[in-house]
Amino acid sequence: MGNSKSGALSKEILEELQLNTKFTQEELCTWYQSFLKECPTGRISKKQFEGIYSKFFPDADPKAYAQHVFRSFDANNDGTLDFKEYMIALHMTSSGKTNQKLEWAFSLYDVDGNGTISKPEVLEIITAIFKMITAEDQKSLPDDENTPERRTNKIWDFFGKKDNDKLSEGEFIEGIMNNKEILRLIQFEPQKVKEKLKEKK
Repeated sequence: MGNSKSGALSKEILEELQLNTKFTQEELCTWYQSFLKECPTGRISKKQFEGIYSKFFPDADPKAYAQHVFRSFDANNDGTLDFKEYMIALHMTSSGKTNQKLEWAFSLYDVDGNGTISKPEVLEIITAIFKMITAEDQKSLPDDENTPERRTNKIWDFFGKKDNDKLSEGEFIEGIMNNKEILRLIQFEPQKVKEKLKEKK
């Protein structure tokens, strides 16, 4: 990887990203320049990633959620994201196909990486999500999902699972495909993020 620090993106990575994401060659090159400005080493550390996240949520505490998102995209577990991992992350969370997004969501919730999701893992991610929902917004949540525990119970019930059961990737994806309500419950309300992004422009 001799050219990872230079200003040009390698042809191989460029071609691979064009195949695997919706970004054009120009967009990828522009993203790469700004990526290098932010991260001259060509890699984003977990701390830098948390910093990027916290800019989007100035009124909340996105640290725990950012750590889980980071873990789910650090494909080679080296504690950093390179440009390719970063762009695939961006693509998956913003415009990936539903199935890709659900595969990513599964890896987000599979905290210990053992290929199944347990109820405590769901609670861990939901608790991280709740740290990003302002107290004001939490007040407007329905009673059966206004705490991390209640929302976790609601999700687990939708899947028809007992407390000690595990959820496989297939069950997870199929359950969400068959019930849009689960999808709403497992994710951070993206509308808020979109509004914040508009404000930034």
